[in-house]
Amino acid sequence: MLVKSLLRNLNLWQDAEAFDAVHKAVESDIVFTGARLWVLVSAIILASVGLNMNSPAVIIGAMLISPLLGPINGIGYSLATYDFPLLRRSFKNFSFAVASSLVASTLYFAISPVSSAHSELLARTSPTIYDVLIALFGGLAGAIALTTKLKGNVVPGVAIATALMPPLCTAGYGLATGHFKFFFGALYLFAINSVFIGLANVGFARVMRIPLRSTLDEEKKAGINRLITAVTLVMLIPSVYFGYVLVQKERFIEASSRFVRSVSLFRGDYLLRYDVNADKRSIVLVYGGQPLSADDKGALKQRAEEFGLENVSLTFEQGLVIGNGNELQERLTQMQEADRLKLEIARLNAALQRNTRQQDSLRQVSFSGLKLLGEVKPLFPQITGCLYAEPWLFSDSTGTTPMRQTYVLFTASSPLTVPDRAKLEQWLKARLQNDTLRVVFEENEGR
Repeated sequence: MLVKSLLRNLNLWQDAEAFDAVHKAVESDIVFTGARLWVLVSAIILASVGLNMNSPAVIIGAMLISPLLGPINGIGYSLATYDFPLLRRSFKNFSFAVASSLVASTLYFAISPVSSAHSELLARTSPTIYDVLIALFGGLAGAIALTTKLKGNVVPGVAIATALMPPLCTAGYGLATGHFKFFFGALYLFAINSVFIGLANVGFARVMRIPLRSTLDEEKKAGINRLITAVTLVMLIPSVYFGYVLVQKERFIEASSRFVRSVSLFRGDYLLRYDVNADKRSIVLVYGGQPLSADDKGALKQRAEEFGLENVSLTFEQGLVIGNGNELQERLTQMQEADRLKLEIARLNAALQRNTRQQDSLRQVSFSGLKLLGEVKPLFPQITGCLYAEPWLFSDSTGTTPMRQTYVLFTASSPLTVPDRAKLEQWLKARLQNDTLRVVFEENEGR
């Protein structure tokens, strides 16, 4: 029973869309005319601005509205069903979208006054095997949404995860600024996303047993499968290498961090600054104190080897030079005293701000009676004055511990009826959110 229930929950065919409806949806999504063309242009400019200003929110917005998934899904679907007329139209529209994106982004970055390569640009120039996994499983989610009745937020989520638009705009940045490393890296990332999204569509369409649109002999089918395999390997192999390089860099950075922490104080010298370059496998150490001797440098290199940094390039620089240990201790004492004075100044500033806030709150309490009088007078015109106070109340029940008590005194030119007094007291407790306040009424008639 448990196995049957599990299989029933995993059954995709119970939510399958009608095959003709899937085909019509694919055909309508590959076209770039009219509104879809303007949406594409808007997404291109939006993504370019986001990359230019290093704004993740703007980039995500561009990915959400981008219609680039349509022709990629069309290519995968048509390959799975051997619908070659649809394949030609999908590839034609896909090429048009890519060319339009490159032209628009190149023109934008060519005229933009900001040309610095921020982190959002750099993140799309070094694709790895992890990008393959993102594209594959993102494309799989998109294929499930396409061929089943599950729509919802799947397609926007796929658009964000696979990030088709930003790599194209980054490639345009590389063309506009002459950074061809950016251009080829971003274009390769876009190719990875496109190929593996399409591959996910091919695989899932065959799993769902979508009917073929043409009949082919086994030899031609084998040729198409060999072509798909070849393209997959061409995209996959470099990404595996880049993924390996990324892992090696991460390991180098981690080992370097542990090494630097271990030599922050070395034989009386203090590490003032350091720089780790994972690409060049180099570490620069800047020490303050006594100049490092040859034996000191040798000991530091031996320490680096203990952390797995055998082939690292260690460079030593001298920062603050102090003649002897007493001078170093004196300088450190002066620095500590300066830090202590800064902390004391910060504490005094905080105390001054607290006192200012307390004075402001006292002023607000003093003028609370005026505010209450302004609110009550339209309801009870005979009230001519209002006193608001929060004195400390001492009683036998509380001992030496005082209790804060709120009093409101109303003066009126004519007596208030008992119901009016009860109504006013009830309103006042709700207005001040204080059920324990004391309300006193005083008549000043004849004064």
